[in-house]
Amino acid sequence: MSFKHIVFIITLSAALVSCGGGAPEVNSTNCSGTGMQSVLTTFESEAERQAFVDKCQSFSEKQS
Repeated sequence: MSFKHIVFIITLSAALVSCGGGAPEVNSTNCSGTGMQSVLTTFESEAERQAFVDKCQSFSEKQS
């Protein structure tokens, strides 16, 4: 492999490692019935789940 390919692979790997892994985004899809059910299973603690539910409730109040 050439030096350019190695640099490209390292850069791409670093970019992909830094992607994702965060908390799910609060939006109309994730705060709907089935969306919320699938999102809530990704949280490790009950406090994180409750914080997400609170944010969804706040989000839906702003939308109304």
